[in-house]
Amino acid sequence: MSGVTDPVADYLTRIRNAQQARHRYLDVPASKLKRAMTQILVDKGYVSKFINVDDGKQGLLRIYLKYGANGQPAIKNLRRISRPGLRRYVDARTTVRVRSGLGIAILSTSHGVMTDKEARRINVGGEVLAYVY
Repeated sequence: MSGVTDPVADYLTRIRNAQQARHRYLDVPASKLKRAMTQILVDKGYVSKFINVDDGKQGLLRIYLKYGANGQPAIKNLRRISRPGLRRYVDARTTVRVRSGLGIAILSTSHGVMTDKEARRINVGGEVLAYVY
């Protein structure tokens, strides 16, 4: 039995695949990190909403995907940046700007999971988890 070695990459891949298949929602195994990342996606308008589903184990996140009027997904690209084999960190001065500010970078900082704009505002750096645009 093999386990998932990179849960964040698995999470992003599930979202990418569900959007490509034009699913209305998807279920992913829940964790505090995935919950925080999903809340950011909801706040920034990339997904409609999410709910916690109790399955008797660790729980599931049911994420409702968002599409435009022409059927195009709201998320055009999801990229995993820091990975288990090569961690990517940025300090407060060099936080990245995704697509000249049109996208977001999701960072894991000492103050919690947040976007690149929030990290710049409170002057903290951290591990760059993903780019979303």
